[in-house]
Amino acid sequence: MARIAAESLIERLAEWGVDTVFGMPGDGINGIMEGLRRHRDRVRFVLVHHEEAAAFMATGYAKATGRIGVCLATSGPGGIHLLNGLYDAKLDHVPVLAITGMQETSVLGTAYQQEVHLDKLFADVAEYNMMITNPAQLPALADLAIRTAYARRGVAHLTLPNDIQVAEAGEEPYKSVAPVRPPQTAPIYLQPSGLPRQEDLEWAAEVLNHAERPAMLVGQGALHARQEVLAVAEALGAPVVKTLPGKAVIPDDSPYTTGGIGLLGTRPSEELMEDADVLFMVGTNFPYSKFLPEPGKVRVVQFEADPTRAGARIATDVPVVCDAKEGLAALLPLLAPRDGNAHLAKYQKMMAKWRSDMDSLENPDRDPIAPQYVMSVLDGLATDDAILACDSGTIATWAARHWTIRGEREFYLSGTLASMAPGLPYAIAMQHAFPERQVIAYVGDGGFAMLMAEFLTAAQQRLPVKVVINNNNSLGQILWEQMVLGYPEHGVRYAQPEADFSTWARACGGFGAKVTKSGDVAPAIRQALAHDGPALVDVDVNPNEPPMPGKVSYEQAKSFAQAFLKGQPHKAAIATTLFKDRIQKFTD
Repeated sequence: MARIAAESLIERLAEWGVDTVFGMPGDGINGIMEGLRRHRDRVRFVLVHHEEAAAFMATGYAKATGRIGVCLATSGPGGIHLLNGLYDAKLDHVPVLAITGMQETSVLGTAYQQEVHLDKLFADVAEYNMMITNPAQLPALADLAIRTAYARRGVAHLTLPNDIQVAEAGEEPYKSVAPVRPPQTAPIYLQPSGLPRQEDLEWAAEVLNHAERPAMLVGQGALHARQEVLAVAEALGAPVVKTLPGKAVIPDDSPYTTGGIGLLGTRPSEELMEDADVLFMVGTNFPYSKFLPEPGKVRVVQFEADPTRAGARIATDVPVVCDAKEGLAALLPLLAPRDGNAHLAKYQKMMAKWRSDMDSLENPDRDPIAPQYVMSVLDGLATDDAILACDSGTIATWAARHWTIRGEREFYLSGTLASMAPGLPYAIAMQHAFPERQVIAYVGDGGFAMLMAEFLTAAQQRLPVKVVINNNNSLGQILWEQMVLGYPEHGVRYAQPEADFSTWARACGGFGAKVTKSGDVAPAIRQALAHDGPALVDVDVNPNEPPMPGKVSYEQAKSFAQAFLKGQPHKAAIATTLFKDRIQKFTD
């Protein structure tokens, strides 16, 4: 049996350490599927129900493992479906390889069926983007694609016409007319040094040592640098603010953290940004500059791996290009010991009050069920090495404030793209990567409905993924965003009847529970977590619980009131919920 070009591609993936490919077959990739079949002992193919989910799975796999994620789709519509998940990888800077099919080379340009030039379509999303037109290009272009994805922390794309896929591997069908020879490459990526220049370190240390009210802002680029972040925070006496993608950098019960930042953040973090005289940014490209200190009122030191992102959000006095872990370790000996810690103690006291306020909202006696309570139950019952994959929306607020990073827990979501629906695909990919760990998808009803077929994927693959649905029968985040603009809500609540997603879970062969009363939340989640297989708990929560900012501005309050005056539906229920929230904070 002749060795085909698709085999040289799959073999090279295996040599790069790729063990899993997420995707859907189609007539545009039958040759690649044959390559996977012939090497199924080395590379596992995970059959999904939607190509968008395959791209999210590849992205989630890359986020959780640090290794390249790979997704596969057929020509035309299959490849188009990958784009949303691939943009998630691009914007959150994780290495993903997308492989797609293409029509045979003899009919390209003839408007053949499903002829979509995916290399052109993917031009914006991909750091490396190539159509293979000669079997001799493989495996060298696979090496270049993967190496580029790692080096630039983004998406690489290879599209293979049908006839190239099944051509004899290494075949050179054309006569060479120039002194060329296909390159002989190797599946090797050399990680560049992450050490900063000594003069930059000394400059950074000088600014930080003179800080009277220092603050650290850490992001996902520091997820591998927990001990170094804590050591520097201790040396500086600096409170640590965490971006949402960087939530797992340090534990949430650390005496150094003030929690998150932005609309989903905490009041102490927002006040720290207003108070600090030196801001030390590590591994973050936090996009919401409105929540950063005002320009000119603070000195900024930034440790950033990508020189193009240093100073991209706020004027940076000391930009240092380095890996977060290596840079902090090298900086630490240059930091001077401090006497007293009044600055840090001030924010520790504020955080104690904030945590008390958040605890008060986790009230099991509310009817309808408080979403904060659901998250608190999940937080209390999950293992200390659980991985939480979260969707976008109000659920991100509840997870940010009520999912506690402790032990080896991890937390992932679509950070910069903030797409709906990646929670379940992420969880499936992460369960494949870490079969012995507890993996939980915490999703909203809107996001789950988009890719709910992937629960069937989990069931068919016998994955013990757990799904908890925060079901408010609405697009809750958009509802509150409309009101904050001063507009009454419109087009954001689904009609009755409300969905019962537990019936879908049971139809797939998994565990399913529908919860409408607070007293049933803990038993249902406990049973789901103990179930030997995929499990889903669909909880009807209060649809009128607003995800309030940590610190409400006058303009936000004014716009909220304007929405009420202009005819906001459900305003009585919303006002009642806000009143109960406020009373709860004072009485607990």
